[in-house]
Amino acid sequence: MATGGASLKLKRLRQRFGINAPKLAVRTHFPWYLRALAVVSMLAIMLALAAWIFEAGRRTASFQGSELVSENQELQERIAELTSELHALRDHKWSGESSLQIERATQQQLSAQIKALEEKNTALMQELAFFEGLISSSQSPDKAGLRIERLRVDPQASPGQYMFSILLVNSAGQTSTEARGTLELLLTVRQEGKNVIIRLPSKAAQESSEYRLEIKHYQRIEGFFSVPVGATLKTVEARVLQDGQLRARQMLTL
Repeated sequence: MATGGASLKLKRLRQRFGINAPKLAVRTHFPWYLRALAVVSMLAIMLALAAWIFEAGRRTASFQGSELVSENQELQERIAELTSELHALRDHKWSGESSLQIERATQQQLSAQIKALEEKNTALMQELAFFEGLISSSQSPDKAGLRIERLRVDPQASPGQYMFSILLVNSAGQTSTEARGTLELLLTVRQEGKNVIIRLPSKAAQESSEYRLEIKHYQRIEGFFSVPVGATLKTVEARVLQDGQLRARQMLTL
């Protein structure tokens, strides 16, 4: 029994101090206040580092903000310059368009004046030719008497309305007396597929002064007449009657 107890104790001693004995950890013992001081120091360092990072970030943000403000101001100034240039270009464009419109209007007015002068010159040349013919005809025995020198018919803006102009000449000589008579117009119109003769003046207007003639040397007669709406004017014949007798006539085909 004694031998068994001794071997059991030996076995236990081997387990505690032998190869199979548990490992021991040797630790340095620090007092609690040193540990607390170390923790406080680490927290202080971390807080200081955080404060430095925050301040650096704030300075960087402030610097970037000032740069943004400066860039924004430069952009505003550039926008103002571009807006001013745009207004100037628009004013220049409007001024150019106004000048162009004025030039076009001036050219149109000049063209109209030139055309009017050309027409007036043509009319004067015709008048000159007429008076030259009047003088020569007054000296020619075969052309003496009352005649129609010129017949003109022009359509007007209103449908079916026309203006006529007739120049009558009395070239019976320098001692010719005043010729009296009446003017008659015969209108040939195409209406509903057939030709229709319209005689002017009508019976109601035969005593109108527009168609009564009193010619010493020459007389110009102007007036208006109308044809039925839808009818086409084909010819106009002017006649001069004295005491019911035909003295002169001239026909115009349109």
